[in-house]
Amino acid sequence: KVVQSNNLWVRYMKEIVVVAEDKVGLLADISYLLAKSKINIDSISVDVLGKSGIIHLTVKDEARVKEILENNGYKVITSDRIVVKIKDAPGEVAKISKMLADNKVSIENFYMITRSGDFALFSLKADKIKKATTLLKEYIYHE
Repeated sequence: KVVQSNNLWVRYMKEIVVVAEDKVGLLADISYLLAKSKINIDSISVDVLGKSGIIHLTVKDEARVKEILENNGYKVITSDRIVVKIKDAPGEVAKISKMLADNKVSIENFYMITRSGDFALFSLKADKIKKATTLLKEYIYHE
């Protein structure tokens, strides 16, 4: 689902987080399992914390990906995300983060997915995702 305002577009999605023992080939194994099942990865980020590998994925069919990964022994967590497309200009990220902070919504994770032309896409996870969505709605209209 995508909605738009002047400088702000919002898309809602589920993110899949895989937490596994960090080892050589972890990403290769997960990406192979998805490729074998003809699943395209929309966005991905990988972190290592201590002895754990943490892989954040967004895909079109999160239920299917969750099932595939769990059936192959991976611990999978899903969470709701908001994807915002904002003008690539100073202060645009500040508008979103300040609006959420002023309304006691904590951003738990925020990263750039891609940048193209005058815009950038960011993925946002908040402690109060429904409230964050409501707050962002005042800047959007349905196409």
